[in-house]
Order: sequence, then structure tokens, then C-alpha cells
Amino acid sequence: MRHRVGLAFLLTTACLVGACSGGGGSNTRGPSGSPPDGSGLQGQDGRTFLSTGIEGRSLVAGSRIRISFEDGQISASGGCNSMSGSYLIDGDRLVARSLATTEMGCAEPLMAQDAWLADLLDGATIALDGDTLTLSKGGARLTMEDREVADPDRLLLGTHWVLDGIRSGDAVSSVPAGVTAALAFSAGRVDVEAGCNRGGGAVEIDSTTLAFGAIALTKMACGPAAMAVEQVVSAVLSGTVSYSIEAASLTLDAGGAGLILRAAP
Repeated sequence: MRHRVGLAFLLTTACLVGACSGGGGSNTRGPSGSPPDGSGLQGQDGRTFLSTGIEGRSLVAGSRIRISFEDGQISASGGCNSMSGSYLIDGDRLVARSLATTEMGCAEPLMAQDAWLADLLDGATIALDGDTLTLSKGGARLTMEDREVADPDRLLLGTHWVLDGIRSGDAVSSVPAGVTAALAFSAGRVDVEAGCNRGGGAVEIDSTTLAFGAIALTKMACGPAAMAVEQVVSAVLSGTVSYSIEAASLTLDAGGAGLILRAAP
């Protein structure tokens, strides 16, 4: 369920809709309202940033702010709900007129952080220096790094991938308590903890797909939860599936069914 969060939007000059000086009234702003010389942060588009530090206030313990820019749209999360909508950059200020947000209920500190983040995104002074993005407003200064720098993609090979979720269509279910499944890839092989039994088999790896050969597993009997997980894992690790890695998350997609795994520490 989504609802609209109204964010304050104040036009302090006529510069947003016309020329700021004489000379024929030409529009001197480039894409997303930024100046044509590039000083308006055109380099942020298509990138995701993660919080790495803050001055003037504190973030909720264990939370991290994530902000993405893509084709005139901004999406953000602060540990509870996600928000998204259109944005523009007016000189050195980020302007988000209104954002749609999910409506999850969280602990009050996280809900308050959501409200602060929504306010920050409308009117903050914004600066981009290489991979470092800063947002400043109301005495607070949030420092962020490009996600690929702050939390780089893990390598498929040599990482111990632990099952974190099971996807069926658009729904994702958690792994039952007490059940562990995991994958470990090496050159031409995958070793499998399927939920109950262990084993492995051949796999051909390219940049976006995994082509699994027959997976041989031991033949132990376990409880129903473990056996149900094993059935799903075995079904996904069959034939050719697509995969993607973002930061510490590996997603396998077998066309409607899939596995979401996280890199073990």
C-alpha cells in the first residue's frame, strides 16, 4: 500500500521557469534543472549511494540510508519504509516535490528517521565529489559513498553464499528457522548444502547465467521444513538459470522460482 508524502516545495525566484538575467530570456538550465557546465551534479544519475557518516544528528543504530538516482527519479530508504518520486537539482539544491512511500510500521526511531529523510530530500544542499555525495540541511550533514565503493559486489567464486530467501513469482518467503542451505562456487563446480542433504555437481558459469549439470546429494531424511527447502533448492539448481550479484546479495532466477542468498561474513 502506498500513499503520498507531501514535501515542502518553495519557489524562491522565477529562475526555475525563466531566465534569471537579461539577454533574451533563454533557459540556461540543463537536464534535471542543473547548469549546463555540469556543476549541478549530472554525474549522480544511474548511481546508488550509501550513508557513511553524519554530522549534526545521529542515525538509528544498525540503520543505513540508501539513495538512488535514475532518469529524473529518486528512491530512498532509511531503515524502514522506501520512498520514491521525481526530483530536480536547482543549482546546488536537491528538490523533491512529493514522494510516494510504502506504509510499513516500524519502531518509532525508524519512523522518525523516515520523516527526517523525506524532509532532507527536499531542499538539501547537494554536492558530488567523485564517489562522495553530501547532503546538508538544518544543521545536519549526511555523507554518502557510491554503493559500488562503499559495499562492492562480492565475487561469485570463493564466496560462501547462504540462503536468505525463497522467491515464488513476486513473493519472497524467509527460510524456516533452524534450516540452513548454502552454495559455494569454484571453477566448474558448485558445492551444495540443500537444507538437509549435501553434495554438488558441475556448473558452467558466464557473466549472467549458470548452467547446472546433475547435482548429486546424500540421501538423509530430515524434518518437513528442511525437506521443503531442499526441494526448492534442487528445483532451482537445474538447467540454466540467470543470476545477479549486488553487494553481498546473490539472486538466482529460474523463471518464476528463485533463491536469494547472502555472502557469509
